[in-house]
Amino acid sequence: MTWLTNVRNALSFVVPKKETPDNLWHKCKGCGQLIFVKELEDNLHVCPSCDHHERIGPKTRFGYTFDAGSYALLPQPRVQEDPLKFRDTKRYVDRIKAARLATGEGDALVNARGLIGGRRAVVGVQDFAFMGGSMGLAVGEAFVAGVEAAIADQCPYIIFTASGGARMQEGILSLMQMPRSTVAIQMLHDAGLPYIVVLTDPTSGGVMAAYAMLGDVQIAEPKATLAFTGRRVIENTIREKLPDDFQTSEYLLAHGMIDMVKARKEMPETLAKLIAFLCVKQPA
Repeated sequence: MTWLTNVRNALSFVVPKKETPDNLWHKCKGCGQLIFVKELEDNLHVCPSCDHHERIGPKTRFGYTFDAGSYALLPQPRVQEDPLKFRDTKRYVDRIKAARLATGEGDALVNARGLIGGRRAVVGVQDFAFMGGSMGLAVGEAFVAGVEAAIADQCPYIIFTASGGARMQEGILSLMQMPRSTVAIQMLHDAGLPYIVVLTDPTSGGVMAAYAMLGDVQIAEPKATLAFTGRRVIENTIREKLPDDFQTSEYLLAHGMIDMVKARKEMPETLAKLIAFLCVKQPA
């Protein structure tokens, strides 16, 4: 205890020093500017300076997408958690436990059913915070469960993708989720229901090569990184310098790979219009 502290404690009229929470400010990953967290939340986690769309989790995404108080989470399907008994620097089961503790989610894909603009929809959201949103058995099973729920409700299945690709700890079993998801999408089409994809930052790898690019309508958030493989790998392969905006939402839109780029605040209205147009038999 220092001399100054002794004096401060002895003088009752000295105002005590207040501790400042360390979570009042957020540094924007787009422009680097510090933003008051409350202001960022009020702006749907979009930077008011540069319009950078921050990554958000499933529950926050559901709150922004569904009509207020209208949605309910679907149960997380149960799968074998470590089919290959995989271990690198850590055991795979320990990585899963750590991800669950950090995110509060069962795995990287969460489904919910509810109303968007007064119309039924089942929505799946991938959480990049859960092991990079990687696709394994649990994600594949959740995708199929979301499609089956949409067929049961006679409504579209909408997925917000955010993933680094297939989950390496599950090897070939993770890659098998690509054809499984393709078959599930065909089941949705056979039922006469639309499949809508919203690409968010980042979507890449096996997910980009599978269900992320099979939507009847392809939407993306602004400035999202969308790729199958990394820029450096492609440049080293073709020995050419790629454009600065390569593998962004805007680049894919300009080259006909997606249908539209919509800001987060416009997403609920856009989805509601699409549901009304594509599901004419579903009453409001």
